[in-house]
Amino acid sequence: MYKLYDFLPSGNGYKVRLLLTQLQIPFTRIEVNILNNESRTPEFLTKNPNGKIPVLEISPNQYLTESNAILFYLSQNTSYFPNNNFEQAQVMQWLFFEQYSHEPNIATSRYWISILGKEREYKQQLKQKKILGYAALNVMEKHLQTQDFFVGKTYTIADIGLYAYTHVAEEGGFSLTEFSYIKRWLNRIENQPRYIGISNF
Repeated sequence: MYKLYDFLPSGNGYKVRLLLTQLQIPFTRIEVNILNNESRTPEFLTKNPNGKIPVLEISPNQYLTESNAILFYLSQNTSYFPNNNFEQAQVMQWLFFEQYSHEPNIATSRYWISILGKEREYKQQLKQKKILGYAALNVMEKHLQTQDFFVGKTYTIADIGLYAYTHVAEEGGFSLTEFSYIKRWLNRIENQPRYIGISNF
């Protein structure tokens, strides 16, 4: 059985929990409280020298890190990853976008404000994060004007990757009020079979 080393509030960990649940793959979840530096212990660093969660233990002493790489691994030969080569590349395109343009701004803002409770301390950095975060949301909004999902006509790991931090963006100070297409897309995700919320396990 897979073991998932995870921190419950983490959107990156949530991506993996959501896909495992939707694929009906049994797994054991092991909480790693990053606020207590539990991802920096010598024992954990043998699993991921980068000291971050999530980590998926596939078999004894075989570990996979980086949330989107884990999504890719789990989704192979399932409906969550396309068969078409171009659509496969598009999925990867959106997962790279999520990690480069979306997550560093939206997820980091949420972490500073809602998890650390240090909005005042990071006030100046948050101004820049807000500009870049809204730019990423605008890219998504424009794309979703003509698409129900991010790639093709079906729900894929591209949607899971982007959903994780978008649906809690308001916890990072981002308003989704003006993003009507994103809000419709969020609703579509939440109506997928075996959907679970970020705080559910």
